[in-house]
Amino acid sequence: MGDSTSDTWKLGYEQLSEEISSLVAFFPPPFLYINDATSPRVTGSAVASAVDDAQKRPDSSTRVQFAKVNAVACFTARLLYDSILNALTGWKPTWDEGCANWSLEADSQRLNDTFDGFIHGLCAVSAHLRQGKGKGKERMRLEEKNVRLVIIIEHAERLKETLPELLVPLTRLAELTQLDLTVIFISDVRWEDIRPSLGASPDPYFIDIPPPTKETIVKRVVSKFPASDNPFYHPSMKGLYSHFMTVLCDVCFPFTHDSQEIEYIAAARWPGFAQPVLDNAMDLDEGHDLAPPTEDVRMRLSRLFNASLSAALEDLYPRLINASDWAARNKPEPDLLAKQPGHVMRAADAGARLTGDGTQALPRMSRFILVAAFLASMNPAKSDVRMFGRGVDEKKRKRRPRKITKAGPAKIPQRLVGPLAFPLDRLLAILGALLEENDAESRLSAPEYAIPGEYTDMETGRIGISTAVMGLTSMRLLHRTTPGDRIDGPPWFKCGISYDVALALAKQLSIPLNDLLWDSA
Repeated sequence: MGDSTSDTWKLGYEQLSEEISSLVAFFPPPFLYINDATSPRVTGSAVASAVDDAQKRPDSSTRVQFAKVNAVACFTARLLYDSILNALTGWKPTWDEGCANWSLEADSQRLNDTFDGFIHGLCAVSAHLRQGKGKGKERMRLEEKNVRLVIIIEHAERLKETLPELLVPLTRLAELTQLDLTVIFISDVRWEDIRPSLGASPDPYFIDIPPPTKETIVKRVVSKFPASDNPFYHPSMKGLYSHFMTVLCDVCFPFTHDSQEIEYIAAARWPGFAQPVLDNAMDLDEGHDLAPPTEDVRMRLSRLFNASLSAALEDLYPRLINASDWAARNKPEPDLLAKQPGHVMRAADAGARLTGDGTQALPRMSRFILVAAFLASMNPAKSDVRMFGRGVDEKKRKRRPRKITKAGPAKIPQRLVGPLAFPLDRLLAILGALLEENDAESRLSAPEYAIPGEYTDMETGRIGISTAVMGLTSMRLLHRTTPGDRIDGPPWFKCGISYDVALALAKQLSIPLNDLLWDSA
C-alpha cells in the first residue's frame, strides 16, 4: 500500500485532489499525464494524497491500491519492477530476510527478469489482493470488492533517457495486463516532448497544473510550522513566522514558485530572523510565556534581513550547501535589536537615516551596488566613458580647468540638486567597472575565466545581483521610478542614500569615490 501523506499537500491543490480522487474511485483512465513545470515534487505528494483518499471513500465499490515510484531512483528495469510490486503489496525488504523482494511462495518465476515477468507479477499482485485479509465477514466483504491498481511515476521524463524501451509498454499497461489498472505520469516536461514516435503510445488524460500563488505558498509552509520544544518553534512564534514567510516569498517568488525550495531557504534563514526576538524575550525555563513580538519589532527585522534573504536565495536555491550549515555560518550579531534605534525607521526616510556604521550590516555586493547607484545618479551618462575606458594605472581622472564666468547663475553640484534616474543596464555597467578595479583581489581563484572582464560579466549577470537590487529597493535605499508591471525596456531607479553614506561605503570597499564623481564640489 502506498504511503499516505499529510493534508498539507492539499493546500492550493483542492481542485486537483478532488478530480484525481473522483477519477480513481469511479472512472479511472488507463493512462493519465500530469504536467507541472513549477513544483512536480509537491504535485506528486498531492496526487498520492488524493489517491489515498480515493481508497478510503465509503461510496466506492472498488479497493484502490497504489504505488508511487521515482523514475530518477529506478534507473534500471529491475529497480522499477521491484519498486512497483513491493509498493503495491506493502512489502518492505529487510536484512533478516535477505532483502528479498515480494513474490508468491508457490511461484517460482522471477518477477523482475523481463517485462513479461513483471506483467505476471502484476496479475499475481491483483489476485493476492483480491483474497483479502482478516476473518469471517470482514474477509468476505473485502473479497466482494474489485481491486484497482494505480501506479504513480514521478519524473517520468527520465524514462525516455534511462528506459526508453519501457515508455510505450507502461502507457499501455492496462491493455497488456487486462487488469483494472491506471498509470499516472508526473513530470515538469510536457507530453509532446517525450511522446514516443509513430503514435505507439495512446493519448493520455492530460492535466496541466498552474503555478501556485504567493499566498498559497505562504499558507502551505506556515501550516507545516512544527510544534516543538525548540524555542525557535515555540507556538507564540508562529505569528512572526507567518510574517517572515510573507517577506521571504516577496523576495524569492520572482525566481522560484516551488514551495519546497522556499521552505528549504526558510529553514536556513528563520533561526537568524528569530534569534534577536529570543535574545530579548524572558527565559522560558522560568515558567513565563514567550510574548509575541510587536509590529515595530517585526518591521525592524524585515528591514534588517531583506538583504540577507537575497544572499540566502543565491546560495541555497541550487542546494549547494546544507540549510543548517548555512544558518550556522550566517548567525546574526548578538543583541541586534538593541543596537538599532528605539523606533521603527519609516520606509520613506530609510536611506537618509542610514549611517556609516549601519552599512556594515549590508552584504558586500549590496554595498557595491549602492556605490554604483550613487555614481549613476550623480554623474551624467556621458561621463561613464571615462570610467570604463581608462587604463588600470589611470585611476585618477584628470581634472579640467574650471573657467569662472561672471555672467549667468552659479552651477549647483548635482549631489545638492538631487539624484537623477538611471536604467538598470547602466547600473550594472558601472557595477562591473567598480568590481573589475576594486574587487579583483578578494575573488576566489577562477582559472576558467581567462579573458579580462569575463569573471566580472559573470558576476553582474548572476541572479543574486537582481535579488540584491530588489532587496535594496524594498529597504528604500533604491527608488524605482518605473511601474513594476512595465515590460518594455529596463526598469529605472534613483539612488536613495546620501553623500555621507556613499562615502562611508566607498571607504569600506576602498573605492576612490571623489575621483569617480563628475563634480565632487
